[in-house]
Amino acid sequence: MHVPDGFINAPTSAAAGVIAAGAVAVSLRGARRELDERTAPLAGLVAAFIFAVQMLNFPVAAGTSGHLLGGALAAILVGPYTGVLCVSVVLLMQGILFADGGLTALGVNVTDMALTTTVVAYAVFRGLVKVLPRTRRSVTVASFVAAVLSVPAAACVFTLIYAIGGTTDVSLGKVATAMIGVHVLIGIGEAVITALTVGAVIAVRPDLVYGARGLQQKLKLRVGGELVDAPDAAPAPVPAAARTGGVSRRTVWATGLVASLVLAGFVSFYASASPDGLEKVAHDKGIDAKEKEHASADSPLADYGVKDITDARLSGGLAGVIGVGVTIVAGTGVFWAVRRRRTDDASPASLDTSAAENV
Repeated sequence: MHVPDGFINAPTSAAAGVIAAGAVAVSLRGARRELDERTAPLAGLVAAFIFAVQMLNFPVAAGTSGHLLGGALAAILVGPYTGVLCVSVVLLMQGILFADGGLTALGVNVTDMALTTTVVAYAVFRGLVKVLPRTRRSVTVASFVAAVLSVPAAACVFTLIYAIGGTTDVSLGKVATAMIGVHVLIGIGEAVITALTVGAVIAVRPDLVYGARGLQQKLKLRVGGELVDAPDAAPAPVPAAARTGGVSRRTVWATGLVASLVLAGFVSFYASASPDGLEKVAHDKGIDAKEKEHASADSPLADYGVKDITDARLSGGLAGVIGVGVTIVAGTGVFWAVRRRRTDDASPASLDTSAAENV
């Protein structure tokens, strides 16, 4: 659903850019509360994994494909604020290095693919886990439903943006029907990928899944005919291996990195070559009549291939590996910086200063 340059006029693109910048600023602040010693290393990996899986277009209808957007997956694994940053990092790398998604449309893409999907998915997810039994399976089910709904929500937001600032005179009703219809199907693929990934992580390290925190139900006691929470008992010491099922954070991180490299460097060659949902709708309805050439069209990695390498398999695979590497470095750098800022803010010196100011 990467919107290229020329689909949306300059004023609307600028307004979307302001919204996107505000969302990133708020997310940077919110991520300081989400990122800790568990999620900070995982967040960069999540961004790289989303980049890799977005290269795997899957068929959804005749002549149409779809790919992961990633907002639901990121929000559930590392938190909604950090999730917005994860997808934003991916979109920035794709736009600058791979000529995927217009640079003037970057604000539109962040608003649509990062902000909308993450907010909608996490809101649905939190609502479901509150009413479902507090089990790991419920987290996986809620992940599936949240991901399904996040994709057509993004299609609706694109339609709204197009209604405000579309550069072509195309019936809004036709655009909405086509966009929502095809992205409902894409949402099912998104949901399968999201649920499988969340389920895999939660099976080995549930403590690393942000959305699975607090799964333990409080013990209830019946007192005077009413159920009340039992007092918390002092926990018995539990060996680290027992708490984590014998799987270390480093192992999870390494496994995720290898999976990302394999998906981007090898499996991506077998992805569907059909246009994705937005490209198909744009071509069929004429939205792309004023599409502009990407500013990074001459990039050595444009269109997910390495320039001057004629072997398509090698070119695409190498581009995918480079993309995973660049994304994980950029993402990890951002998240460690945010994490360090949180640590600095909570340092004894800062607390002493705050206390002195309050005297």
